[in-house]
This record gives sequence, structure tokens and C-alpha cells, in this order.
Amino acid sequence: MANREALRELQARLAERLQGARNDTRQAGWLALEAAGASLLVSLPSAGEIFPLSPLLPVPHTQPWFLGVANLRGGLHGVVDLGAFLGLRPPMARDAHREHARLLALNPSLGAHCAVLVDRLSGLRGVHQLERDTAVADGPRPRFAGTTWRDAAGRAWQEIDLAALARHEQFLGIAA
Repeated sequence: MANREALRELQARLAERLQGARNDTRQAGWLALEAAGASLLVSLPSAGEIFPLSPLLPVPHTQPWFLGVANLRGGLHGVVDLGAFLGLRPPMARDAHREHARLLALNPSLGAHCAVLVDRLSGLRGVHQLERDTAVADGPRPRFAGTTWRDAAGRAWQEIDLAALARHEQFLGIAA
């Protein structure tokens, strides 16, 4: 019970900081999250609401990383397992227990009624907390893969452009 209360308090603080960061246009900011062990950053303006993992309705004949649809505040959203979509792990079962998992809806302004399943939220990050990683090798990368950053502890954070992801051909091609 104490863990649930602590989790609720964390979510409330994170939602408050997220709203505050959106209102403060002076600083660039990201929502930090984890998917299949990868540390990822998404820009605050492209992120929508954060939801607890809710029941998913399966959609037949879709890619294994497309988990189905969820009712989020009265709207149907397609749900993509971000770790599986990125090829970081095999797709997990729809009903797999994911204690810290969250659904991150894309901002409605992106025109995509979808959410990505992430394993865990890691708070907010500002440009003053990160340094561009210049050691990352240049090579073929999807358009939605932005800059790689490092924090003070040396942890690499990959920026994901949700707007570009929402337009990516593979992301849109959910049919199996």
C-alpha cells in the first residue's frame, strides 16, 4: 500500500513539473523514460498525457509490437510497445505484468491517436543537465532518432522525436 501511495505522489509531482515545464518556454526540456533498458528522451511539447497501464483490446492481424487499443479519457488510442518497436526486445504478451509501465499518449496536436508503452518514467531532464554525446557513430538512423545525450553520471540518453515517429512508415504500418 505504501508503494502505491509513493507511486501516486511521484506521478503527481511529475505531472506538476511537466505542466510547469510546458509553461516555462525559457528552457528546453524532455520527459525521460526507459524502454527495454534503453534510456530515452521525448520533448515535452510532443508528449501528451501519461496514463497507468489500462486494459488493452487486441487487434487481430497486426504487428507483434502493436498491443491493441486502449480507452484513454474516452478516446481510443492504438498502443505500441516502444521497446519491441525499436527492436530492443521481443514483443511481450499483452497481459504481461508490468509494475512500473506507463502509457505515454502522443500530443493530440501530432494528429495520431496513439500511445507508447514504456517500462518506466525517469522524470524530467533539462538541457542544463545533459551534454551532447559527440562519440556516437554516424550511420543510418531512423528519422525519429534525434541527438544522443549524456548525463553527469555518464548515462546515454537517446532523444526520440515523437512527431517524426508518428509519421514513420513502419510505425504507421501496423498490419501484419
